[in-house]
Amino acid sequence: MIEETLDIASRDGAMETFLCRPERGGPFPPVLFLMDAPGIREELRDMVRRLATVGYVVLLPNLYYRAGRDTTYGPDVLTEGSAEHKRMRAVRTRMTIPPVMEDVAAMMAFLARRAEARAGPVGCHGYCMSGPYALAAAARYPDRIAAAASFYGTWLVSDAEDSPHLSFGKVRGELYVACAEHDNLAPLPMVEELRRRFEGARAAGEIELYAGVHHGFAFPQRWCYDKPAAERHWERLIALYRRRLG
Repeated sequence: MIEETLDIASRDGAMETFLCRPERGGPFPPVLFLMDAPGIREELRDMVRRLATVGYVVLLPNLYYRAGRDTTYGPDVLTEGSAEHKRMRAVRTRMTIPPVMEDVAAMMAFLARRAEARAGPVGCHGYCMSGPYALAAAARYPDRIAAAASFYGTWLVSDAEDSPHLSFGKVRGELYVACAEHDNLAPLPMVEELRRRFEGARAAGEIELYAGVHHGFAFPQRWCYDKPAAERHWERLIALYRRRLG
């Protein structure tokens, strides 16, 4: 595999981004991998590498870059009340959909200039806080984002005017939404409301409830990691990208 860390120019500065792609072949279909709230770490880079091995050029941006270069956190970031958790939350609570859509545009413009990235449709998926961002990107850029996935996305139904559940009708690509049965950030009544909106908009794709698992089940280093569910998430994601990106 070939990997590098580079800066992608955005309207708000230099977005530090991890890029990984196969060593041979290409150009490859491009995929945007959007991080969860604890931020960039080796666990996510390993997930990027796994996806790249099956034939994609994958970008993993540090979406916290507007807050500075020190927006990576230690293992205590998952411990509520710890210094690292507080430091992360101070940045996370300022995150909104519109600037992330600008970041998505910057990444797609970057990919258009890279020889290893195939021209055409783009895939985008996000975990946790970035689940809504991936779905919003599919609605914001319907001519480019052909496949988008959300894995235990948080607050996919809200009163915000840009709540993802309000934009299903704008999506032209295929969506996959995976929800955990046990998730305080996306409780079951919210999932059912999301499903109702999804079906009402006749969106292409699927909302799937993963029974018996908790928020974060796909992360190998998380206490709630569930290997069968995590492997199912990989199967669903790669199948989606095969259908829509090649």
